[in-house]
Amino acid sequence: MTEVTPPALDISHLSVNFENGSGELQALDDVTFQVWPQEFVCLLGPSGSGKSTLLRVLAGLVPPTRGEIRFSGDHPPRIGYVFQHANLMPWRTVIENIMLPLELQGVSPPEARRQAQTWVERVGLSGFESAWPRDLSGGMAQRVAIARALIHDPDLLLLDEPFGALDALTRERMGAELLHLWQSQRKTVLMVTHSISEALLLADRVLVFTPRPGRVSLDLTVPLPRPRSDDLRYTLEFAHLARQLRQAIG
Repeated sequence: MTEVTPPALDISHLSVNFENGSGELQALDDVTFQVWPQEFVCLLGPSGSGKSTLLRVLAGLVPPTRGEIRFSGDHPPRIGYVFQHANLMPWRTVIENIMLPLELQGVSPPEARRQAQTWVERVGLSGFESAWPRDLSGGMAQRVAIARALIHDPDLLLLDEPFGALDALTRERMGAELLHLWQSQRKTVLMVTHSISEALLLADRVLVFTPRPGRVSLDLTVPLPRPRSDDLRYTLEFAHLARQLRQAIG
């Protein structure tokens, strides 16, 4: 018999409620889906549909109200988390920001710096090792944040609109860089985005969430061949998939 690969992530009937002054606010309602190892999944939907809340639950920052989350393996996964804003420590240089997860794990400073230098080169920031966050462009700061999230070799990478604060051209360039990194590292990725074209260029699957409380209204497999380039935006297949997503969002 052929051995079936278990999902990297199995979410079953997940609901999240928050207390507010007038009672409870339901952010997510009965969300169920699976993510497979090395799969790139985008979460798409209107603001307030619970996408960011879902990432926070997966990272252990918010407790679920109901439902179950199961990760593959015998131990909790290592998780890398990248926010919309880079959230770099302003008193640490580029390489020192990237080193931080290894330092927290007890890796020796020389070894942490050696590994961080490798990631500086991977994300195209050679020559900026000693730069301060205040001196970086938005795209450069996000590259530092992505390197910091990946340096400790996470099993699951959570990206919460990492390019949302960037201008359109920088956003496209960063999307291409992220795709290149993912193709070389093959991490399991969940990424929140509001951009239909970004989701189609990056993802293996796109999950569309309804307005609050968030539910999965569409689970769309993206059949576009890899490696992908920006030229795919102008194909009929891309337009057809974009129309499906737009209709699902409503």
